[in-house]
Amino acid sequence: MIKNDIWITEMAQKGMISPFESKQIRNIEGLPAISYGLSSFGYDIRLSPVEFLIFKHIPGTVVDPKHFNPENLEPTKLHRDNNGTYFILPAHSYGLGVALEKLEIPDNITVICIGKSTYARCGIIANITPAEAAWRGYLTLELSNASSADCRIYASEGIVQLMFLEGEPCDISYETRRGKYQDQLEKVTPARI
Repeated sequence: MIKNDIWITEMAQKGMISPFESKQIRNIEGLPAISYGLSSFGYDIRLSPVEFLIFKHIPGTVVDPKHFNPENLEPTKLHRDNNGTYFILPAHSYGLGVALEKLEIPDNITVICIGKSTYARCGIIANITPAEAAWRGYLTLELSNASSADCRIYASEGIVQLMFLEGEPCDISYETRRGKYQDQLEKVTPARI
């Protein structure tokens, strides 16, 4: 069953989402913002301004998930203007960011992350894997720019929506099996095996 705003609020008060916004925030200091916070059946998390890395083209290099080379990623500058703070994701490229909110998922819940329509309409595809039962930390966010134009990715504003799915408690949770991405910090976590 998908969980609603009442349940999400109750669980956030117990530490499931931190920091937590109890309603949709649509402006920051009087400026329009890409919404974040609680919705009817989900929660829109924000992109942290701490770090955003873009895959760079290195001729002759192949990205290998079993032997990931962090030199394939380069940091991008955080820009600021009257519309807010943002990173630039170049056309036809792929970037990694991190969530501003820390999550502590209950052991009978799995979280699905879905891209926001505002970004989808600009050609941005959110390719975020699920947060499994009893996962903790800051999500690494994977974003692809499928358009032929560079795109602003706003920091401290909504980036993806979380949907909380309840099931019977599992025998072995992400925490119990000591998942390799447990307790991620507020920084990009590259591929591990």
